[in-house]
Amino acid sequence: MFKRVVRQSKFRHVFGQAVKNDQCYDDIRVSRVTWDSAFCAVNPKFVAIIVEASGGGAFMVLPLHKSGRIDKAYPTVCGHTGPVLDIDWCPHNDQVIASGSEDCTVMVWQIPENGLVTSMPEPVVVLEGHSKRVGIVTWHPTARNVLLSAGCDNVVIIWNVGTGEAMITLEDMHPDIIFSVCWNRNGSLICTACKDKKIRVIDPRKEEIIAEKDKAHEGARPMRAIFLSDGKVFTTGFSRMSERQLGLWDPDNMEEPVSVHEMDTSNGVLLPFYDPDTNVVYLCGKGDSSIRYFEITDEAPFVHYLNTFTTKEPQRGMGYMPKRGLDVNKCEIARFYKLHERKCEPIIMTVPRKSDLFQDDLYPDTAGPEAPLEAEEWIEGKNGDPILISLKHGYIPGKNRDLKVVKKNILDNKMSKNTENTAPAVKTATSTPSIVKITYFKKFKLDMLQLTEISTKITNKN
Repeated sequence: MFKRVVRQSKFRHVFGQAVKNDQCYDDIRVSRVTWDSAFCAVNPKFVAIIVEASGGGAFMVLPLHKSGRIDKAYPTVCGHTGPVLDIDWCPHNDQVIASGSEDCTVMVWQIPENGLVTSMPEPVVVLEGHSKRVGIVTWHPTARNVLLSAGCDNVVIIWNVGTGEAMITLEDMHPDIIFSVCWNRNGSLICTACKDKKIRVIDPRKEEIIAEKDKAHEGARPMRAIFLSDGKVFTTGFSRMSERQLGLWDPDNMEEPVSVHEMDTSNGVLLPFYDPDTNVVYLCGKGDSSIRYFEITDEAPFVHYLNTFTTKEPQRGMGYMPKRGLDVNKCEIARFYKLHERKCEPIIMTVPRKSDLFQDDLYPDTAGPEAPLEAEEWIEGKNGDPILISLKHGYIPGKNRDLKVVKKNILDNKMSKNTENTAPAVKTATSTPSIVKITYFKKFKLDMLQLTEISTKITNKN
């Protein structure tokens, strides 16, 4: 009776391709910790991967061009005393990364411009406030130096990294473990998925729940919830029969879902990655060997299946490149960094086009690295949409400035603490300036040879 019409979409023919072996990152011992995070974070400069570490937690930061076999002695970021559970690059500074760990702390690190030369045990700032392990860290999309963390103490804390202090603590909103937290497009709201099977939309500055849905997915396995650019909430979870589901919800009316799809009966948690420019959602299941992608539109059934990219090997984790890190000349619309047991493999998603010209429809203006707001403005109630940039001539990274104020503040605090702690020692050492000088230089980690030279000069003067 009815002729089936194929829906028109420029993303119907998106195809994925794994890069050649020499462009993979080999011989990396990916973390085996049992936690449902991506284990990998990527930006246009670096790929960061949580790795196995004896006696603490560590992650590796590799410049994108450093593919091939990675030396076993390659330096790591290794300041945590427990396994690292989550990492996230700052959207406003490609050299700043945050990490959450089983040691109950959040640490923020500044990576040197050309990558690590030696291991980095000292963070720029340590954020302490959680009483149990910290499994989620995510930066504010539009306010500089604002970082959110969520721990197994069921508490969400929003930090001002510029001062190292907690601005907002959401304590009594979640009665159980928080599975995921996501900011909306301008960072005015967050949505959370919790073990109590509720999806919550929260205004963090007013510290109130705007909307919530009980039993968004009825299964007991972990859920995920992310904001879409139009304000709707996209969720992944499990049905009562342990089938994997995806759902679309309108926060103005959470009673009924806009759309719910059942997918398969695999038990891996689906990690959603969303491209707000093209409205495509990519679903990567932990332990799966495939990436499924869907287009979200305003017409029923709202969530349209596009295709599946399949490989032979299951994925341990996944990194997702921001739009400004893609190659526009190859019509690349997404790039994933798939973690195997011992390597990281980039996967490139492209839209086939015959023309070599810039494709405006594939690359609308996208969020750039400039922050429209400072932390103080955001906490006062201001909102700002991302500052957009054009990718027509490719993304040219600007000079990243150092973490604002942090270094001075944190070092000042450390110096004052150290002088308080060592006050008696300094007083007794006033008669012997050589001791004071040596302790001072130790702070800046001069090697033993320089210290010997300095001390001999000082004794000669005396």
